[in-house]
Amino acid sequence: MSKISAIARLTARDGKAAELEAALHDLIAAAEEEEGLEVYSVHAVDDSEGQYLFFELYRDAEATKVHGKGERMRAAMGALGPFLAGRAEVTRMHPVAAKGLDV
Repeated sequence: MSKISAIARLTARDGKAAELEAALHDLIAAAEEEEGLEVYSVHAVDDSEGQYLFFELYRDAEATKVHGKGERMRAAMGALGPFLAGRAEVTRMHPVAAKGLDV
């Protein structure tokens, strides 16, 4: 099976970027419980205050099915709500070629 990747964009509510960033650290820590989640990183968008992009890489399609279902991850995802301006925009993909990645 091939790997699955995704980009997710999150936007902080006005004045809530610092709180969102703190909660994002907890979310990344919670991702440790997901064995098939190979990369889960969040990045602040330069020159766009309060915009964040996640890069996610899953071992296979089965690994995507358990994302967000663990106890720690559910709690960490739920804690983001008060700091978000809306729902995440998610684009699901699959790698074609990459340095440092067996695709």
